Amino acid sequence: MTEEIDFSAFSPTDYRYAVPELREYLSEEAYVKYKAKVEAALAQVFANRGMIKKEVCDEIIAATSRITAEEVYEEERKTKHDIRALVKVIQSKVSDEARPFVHLSATSYDVVDTANALRYKDAVLNVIIPDMLDLERTWIRLARREKDTVQIGRTHGQHAEPITFGFALAHYVNRWGSQIVKLREVTEKLVGKFSGAVGAYNATSLLIDNPEDFEREVLALLNLKPAAISTQIVPPEPMSDFLHVVISSFSVLANFCDDMRHLQRSEIGEVMERVEADQVGSSTMPHKRNPIGFESVKSLWKKFMPQVITMHLDQISEHQRDLTNSASQRYIQELLVVFDHCVRALRRISERLEVDRARMQANFLKARETIIAEPLYILLSRYGHPDAHEYVRRKSFQAYSENKPLKELVVQDAEIQPYVQRFTKEQTEMVFNAERYIGRAAEKTEKVARYWDDVLEL
Repeated sequence: MTEEIDFSAFSPTDYRYAVPELREYLSEEAYVKYKAKVEAALAQVFANRGMIKKEVCDEIIAATSRITAEEVYEEERKTKHDIRALVKVIQSKVSDEARPFVHLSATSYDVVDTANALRYKDAVLNVIIPDMLDLERTWIRLARREKDTVQIGRTHGQHAEPITFGFALAHYVNRWGSQIVKLREVTEKLVGKFSGAVGAYNATSLLIDNPEDFEREVLALLNLKPAAISTQIVPPEPMSDFLHVVISSFSVLANFCDDMRHLQRSEIGEVMERVEADQVGSSTMPHKRNPIGFESVKSLWKKFMPQVITMHLDQISEHQRDLTNSASQRYIQELLVVFDHCVRALRRISERLEVDRARMQANFLKARETIIAEPLYILLSRYGHPDAHEYVRRKSFQAYSENKPLKELVVQDAEIQPYVQRFTKEQTEMVFNAERYIGRAAEKTEKVARYWDDVLEL
């Protein structure tokens, strides 16, 4: 989808990383409309309980549907209060009979906290989770395609033991699937409130015998549940848990990007971001093909990951509330937009990821003479060698020093042959043919793919 870019905007989120489908939930215009939805729900419950006439309720609901951010902000310039400005704009669109019932018994954060919970929930369930599922499908297809592609595993940046590239990807399939499940769960646990200025239902108690039922009715119209107890604001933990999962999910993306970026290094060259025909990698080096997609996601993660600290700072509010979370929480939507931008970007990159299987094989072959050390040590121990690890360690050091294959040194060592001769044919093949020593990498890849296919109903 293309849209007009406002180059006069301050934030790169607006002109570089925007997700157009999220504007109806996370833009400032959307925020005003969501707050108006809360005011409409309040009027609806008044009508349902016979406290106002249906015609008055319809008037208020119609007025809330015509609200614009521009007129609310114009009013706020006079009132210096965002919710009072919203109320006054709604009141300006209804009759004298209806005006007293706009915002009646509500406090500002009955509206603000409820509107935020509702719009974040809608944004995640309607846009972000579907995008996350698309990325999961892409990674599952890629993992299955490469489940038999032998690759050298790496620990501490060094060659370790054989795996398959599909197996490496399956780890991300599993981590990402888990994050999707968690994000769904914490999103559904976002709560609203309609309990007044200090949370004790002072105002609604003047009008209604059962103010907690009244709160539940208002929030039910918005498909939300109320907090078990609140102050002027909802308890911060549901929002804190929600943001923690978003940032934790962002970290999975950053880790994937790091892995793919390192595999794209010239010295390794096992994968490559496919580039466009006219794409430029450097202003001075025409040959460059840089992993800019992976690097961009990592860079954006670095910008937004520290928001987890702000999230925890926002858990602290003095007594029934202070205003120290007001400005900081206005940036939550920016986190959500940039996170979803990165999810979409990685889906596109992953769909066109070039896997150089020949290069993977070549890199694997560089290690084939040393990675037999583990299976050799394991089987020597199994057949009774009293100090197999130390024996293989010394032989490996000798192989490095003399630049000889470890297999050659072992085969020539008559002292070790009584143990080696006890290996089964299959064990011998796995010890001395490194390509066979991949454990259950391919099977595990398929198992993980099937599991998340089923759990997420892909």
